[in-house]
Amino acid sequence: MSDQLSLSALDGAVPFERRHIGPDADAVATMLGRVGVDSLSSLMAAALPADIRTDRALVLPEVASEQQVAAELRALAARNEPGESLIGLGYHATLTPPVIRRNVLEDPSWYTAYTPYQPEISQGRLEALINFQTMVGDLTGLPVANSSLLDEGTAAAEAMTLVRRANRKASGPFVVDADALPQTIEVVRTRAEAMGIEVVVADLTAGLPEGELCGVLIQYPGASGRIADPRAVIEAAHERNALAVVAADLLALTLLEAPGTLGADVAVGSSQRFGVPLFYGGPHAGYMSVSKGLERHLPGRLVGVSVDSAGRPAYRLALQTREQHIRRDKATSNICTAQVLLAVAASMYAVYHGPDGLRAIATRTHRYATVLAHLLAESGLELVHQSFFDTIRVRVPGRGEEVLAAARERGLHLHLVDAGTVGISTSEVTTQATITALLAAFGVATTGLDLDQISVVVADTLPEGLRRSTDYLTHEVFHAHRSETAMLRYLHRLAGRDYALDRGMIPLGSCTMKLNATTEMEPISLPGFADLHPFAPADAALGYRELVADLEGWLAEVTGYDRVSIQPNAGSQGELAGLLAIRGYHHANGDTQRDVCLIPSSAHGTNAASAVMAGMRVVVVASAEDGSVDLADLRAKCEEHTDALAAIMVTYPSTHGAYEDTITELCALVHSHGGQVYVDGANFNALLGHAKPGEFGGDVSHLNLHKTFCIPHGGGGPGVGPVAVRAHLAPFLPSHGAHPEAEKRAGIGPISAAPYGSAGILPISWAYVRLMGGAGLTRATEVAVLAANYIAARLDEHYPVLYRGHGGLVAHECILDLRQLSKETGVSVDDVAKRLIDYGFHAPTMSFPVAGTLMVEPTESEDLAEIDRFCDAMIAIRGEIARVAAGEWTPESSPLRAAPHTTRELVGDWDRAYSRETGVFPSGVSVDKYWPPVGRIDQAYGDRNLVCSCPPPEAFA
Repeated sequence: MSDQLSLSALDGAVPFERRHIGPDADAVATMLGRVGVDSLSSLMAAALPADIRTDRALVLPEVASEQQVAAELRALAARNEPGESLIGLGYHATLTPPVIRRNVLEDPSWYTAYTPYQPEISQGRLEALINFQTMVGDLTGLPVANSSLLDEGTAAAEAMTLVRRANRKASGPFVVDADALPQTIEVVRTRAEAMGIEVVVADLTAGLPEGELCGVLIQYPGASGRIADPRAVIEAAHERNALAVVAADLLALTLLEAPGTLGADVAVGSSQRFGVPLFYGGPHAGYMSVSKGLERHLPGRLVGVSVDSAGRPAYRLALQTREQHIRRDKATSNICTAQVLLAVAASMYAVYHGPDGLRAIATRTHRYATVLAHLLAESGLELVHQSFFDTIRVRVPGRGEEVLAAARERGLHLHLVDAGTVGISTSEVTTQATITALLAAFGVATTGLDLDQISVVVADTLPEGLRRSTDYLTHEVFHAHRSETAMLRYLHRLAGRDYALDRGMIPLGSCTMKLNATTEMEPISLPGFADLHPFAPADAALGYRELVADLEGWLAEVTGYDRVSIQPNAGSQGELAGLLAIRGYHHANGDTQRDVCLIPSSAHGTNAASAVMAGMRVVVVASAEDGSVDLADLRAKCEEHTDALAAIMVTYPSTHGAYEDTITELCALVHSHGGQVYVDGANFNALLGHAKPGEFGGDVSHLNLHKTFCIPHGGGGPGVGPVAVRAHLAPFLPSHGAHPEAEKRAGIGPISAAPYGSAGILPISWAYVRLMGGAGLTRATEVAVLAANYIAARLDEHYPVLYRGHGGLVAHECILDLRQLSKETGVSVDDVAKRLIDYGFHAPTMSFPVAGTLMVEPTESEDLAEIDRFCDAMIAIRGEIARVAAGEWTPESSPLRAAPHTTRELVGDWDRAYSRETGVFPSGVSVDKYWPPVGRIDQAYGDRNLVCSCPPPEAFA
């Protein structure tokens, strides 16, 4: 009996930490031996400078089992009261087709994929995104749409800056419709204030205000529900050399004429009501489409069509010279991630329903609104507007709170416009029971009502001159997948063309592609989290409030800061929020002249773009030969700009993948000149549990929850970029006029459209912290650093490791230098990246931050077998490069230049300098390898021949 264990000892016998961290104890010992240290603690002591190491363990809740965490999250979700939302204001209840929910939103082949920078292995999601672009372009009547933005409010703000960039003929303020969504007005004002753009909010029913203007934003239909013909305002804007932006509801556009047809230059909005849950405000894919000639000013990602090495059509990201990583402070936007996963879901909603199905959903939504309006008017209540799509406003003098309370008793959430006016927005989920309950809430008798019969005699309220006459969604893809069987197969066919974490390691440096555990992911689909409107009453969101408070507190603890806001819905938006906090602090102190932001030359490209958007001037600080910040140059720049210095943005560990010894000296130097220190938290996975930016000199940091805290990348989004600050910056954190926490309603304004940003995915990070605890998070950092140093040790003799930091070690990533090899052999870093596909890998990060290099980040979640498989592949490729160097192959005739190889190359004639087996089954690759659907894509061809909507089916014949 001595070998038996107690029941308590058996509980949680396999801690989640062991599930999350790939290498077991034996593997860790093997890796430590290769690196040349005797323990993980010795490794971290050698790698981290002593003056940044924290001296105490993380104070976090005790570790919980997967079963406990799942139960706790169910309990939190149950504390929310989603009911049926009829609040509207840009967020609408919708039905996610189960085939899309299960096979996109809940499928790791979609949610664990990375941004499609390697297009040959991203053809599935690129097709889904070009469907999205086509859907948006068709519905808005504008020829070029991007593949999503972060939400409607930020899309409108991006449209404002696009107008300023593209329209050199006009100056003056940006005019915003007073009937625009209130959160959109706030976000536009926040962005405009920092950039020195004047915003005028005007009642456009009276026409445009007098004087110059650069552009105008028109809401269509208005936030109040009113449908006004925008043509007169658009024409007046054009007469004054201004551009017209229309913020439009995509579902309404199935019945209302397209903005492009009405003369709009730009259309923006949200695709949320196309099957994406409310998620308490996000994540939701915003959209933007533009008229011809504006496509090169378009922010975000743009999917285009090119050809592969065999001349076949293939998708890729187009016009990448617009990206902030290339243009930096000259970038058109700081946006790095988008909302790809949600854009995919919205596009598939359109594919599944097709134009007829969407029109039927819109018609039904409108009919419910017209019947409700008719019955309320018949009962003696006054309607504010007579023309509407789905939103009505009803005057109930002195009874607004009473009606809201009565509706809530019946499970319905309405919008209180003011004490005597109630707003109601019908949706896809509205039923006859909804209408009956609403009538009762207003005190209207419902006995004997036959809503079907009434609907027959009630006229539509859409203005005759605005009814849709132009076709949309005519491409075959929107007509071919009506049955669930067809849809299921289409989704799986596209997923099969992609490479995601469900297939193998994605060793991207700076991107932290770690495990997104199922236990963390499952709660986002719980109705209490998925179906709550962001402007629901505060006491209907008590579960979310507790979850957010927990997470903000835990993030403050692990970073060493005093306050955290989770509102920014991407890392780039966290950067902007942090810089706006610094700007607000300086201005509050009367230091309005402090506008210089120092940025190391190695920094993430978003840093410079964010600084410009925060109203700052970028001054670049040189890097030393070892890759660290050149302190001599920093001192000189600080002296030169001492009276104007606002901040420095520095990534730690550095973008070069090294722990720099001089970080505390850098912080002290900038502080001595009156500046603030922004520590970019992109690489926080190398610090968590071992060092805290708020303790070693940082004033503000953003974190990437889609990196360190396990929110999946989703093919390029969603993300969450919380901003953490020291106490003196706390008054300048993001605010929101509709925030459920009263103290957060006034301030610098919102960074994103919803009070809590992308709240719907916060349960993922909450679960990760609860599952790991302080010790587990700390060990995860140690193993991530160990894995990177193990790869550096194994590959250094084949590909020199470019930079090392303290103790001659790298952090959680390492840069492999191929520049000399390329110079000697002609084999490029691109050749190596594409050849890795043949070996079954997504390539590491190419040519960032140093051209001609690969930045590798294995994370803590990959086990030793997978790490060794990657190292073996890299060594085998080095052997192929040696054969080029020896003259056996030219670069052009080698398998590296012909990579990646597709299944088509298994058959037919073979006249290459290497064997077919070498090409398609290189060393160590098994028969179940990943096969790319296309060969190497011609990037330049796609930019020369720009096609950004669904190509005709015959193009693929």
